[in-house]
Amino acid sequence: MENIQAIKQRFEIIGNDPKLNRALEKSIQVAPTDISVLVTGESGVGKESIPKIIHSLSHRKHAKYIAVNCGAIPEGTIDSELFGHEKGAFTGATSTRSGYFEVADGGTIFLDEVGELPLTTQVRLLRVLENGEFLKVGSSQVQKTDVRIVAATNVNMFEAIKKEKFREDLYYRLSTVEINIPPLRDREDDIHLLFRKFASDFGQKYKMPTIRLDDNAVQLLLKYRWPGNIRQLRNIAEQVSVLEEKRNISISTLNGYLPNANTNNLPALVDKDKKESDFSNEREILYKVLFDMKGDLNDLKKLTMELLKNNDTQKVQEENEHLIQKIYGNEKSANEDIEIPKEENTPVPILHLPEPQIQNNFEASIIDDKYHFAEEIEEEETLSLQEKEIELIKKSLERNRGKRKAAAAELGISERTLYRKIKQYDL
Repeated sequence: MENIQAIKQRFEIIGNDPKLNRALEKSIQVAPTDISVLVTGESGVGKESIPKIIHSLSHRKHAKYIAVNCGAIPEGTIDSELFGHEKGAFTGATSTRSGYFEVADGGTIFLDEVGELPLTTQVRLLRVLENGEFLKVGSSQVQKTDVRIVAATNVNMFEAIKKEKFREDLYYRLSTVEINIPPLRDREDDIHLLFRKFASDFGQKYKMPTIRLDDNAVQLLLKYRWPGNIRQLRNIAEQVSVLEEKRNISISTLNGYLPNANTNNLPALVDKDKKESDFSNEREILYKVLFDMKGDLNDLKKLTMELLKNNDTQKVQEENEHLIQKIYGNEKSANEDIEIPKEENTPVPILHLPEPQIQNNFEASIIDDKYHFAEEIEEEETLSLQEKEIELIKKSLERNRGKRKAAAAELGISERTLYRKIKQYDL
């Protein structure tokens, strides 16, 4: 059995990451057997190397090795490609054709992007895995095949199973042994090593001096997230090798080739209690806004009462300006060109009662009743807020099935306060 270092040299695999070495170890160990293997990992990490290693170290190494990209074959023809078809099975089938499972009999088939297989094809593939039997399209004759299947995917298989896009029984048949290839961002020590190898290869290919990165550029290379993994790193090395005249690459030059290099790739820290406190925070903000609005309305009422009592426009004007300053702060009015007249005898425009008799009667009524009208409105508003509070408490208790501790936590108040309010409102 070959060791890992010999395998790396033979298949030109670069890197010493422990996760990569573990994947290679599993490939070497599973190769002499006939069990199926599922290779997982992000796009561009080099999953296609694993089935080649497995085939070359197996007893099938002298038979055929066929790699099939399942995602690149149209759904209407993939059954024909994999299992073959009989003459006249469908429009355009002018002759009998052998599929990959028939051609690779005794060898290995690599099914890349197996997660993209249609459900009908998955049923056919499951039958091959279970008893080595398949049917050509348009045929009723069962055929036998002896192939070793190695599959690969970058799809989250459990999510695909949950969404009913992939058969659970087929997944467990394929993943007798699962080999995961780590993404490039998890192989920090290998990134610069790979870049130097690619830069050297492209320098020889295009007959140019090999590009080199300065220290700052190397740090940028290591910190970048590499969403396209090794495939992206290779493309960047080729672009820089071809396009840059200077062979010593600075961080600013390299930054121009890395998309979104300046974005923060650190994971976001999310407070686990944030979701639970969202409702309480929104409720507190709403209460504050409502109480502020209530205070402003009360100030406006008092201002109106002062006007009706003594018609002191100068004092009302000053109170009006003070109130506007309180509500809007230092913000300028959108209508700065409109000036409120300050003469004592100028009527304030907010209340204009053309009939004196009505005005006098209204004033007398308000004075005699000691602002009963304003107090009544204020009492109604207070009652409305009280009703809202009772409604919130009731809903919270119902939602938490009468548990006061949970309801108090949701409402953002103490359990003692909640108990007092329950007694107060006789809930």
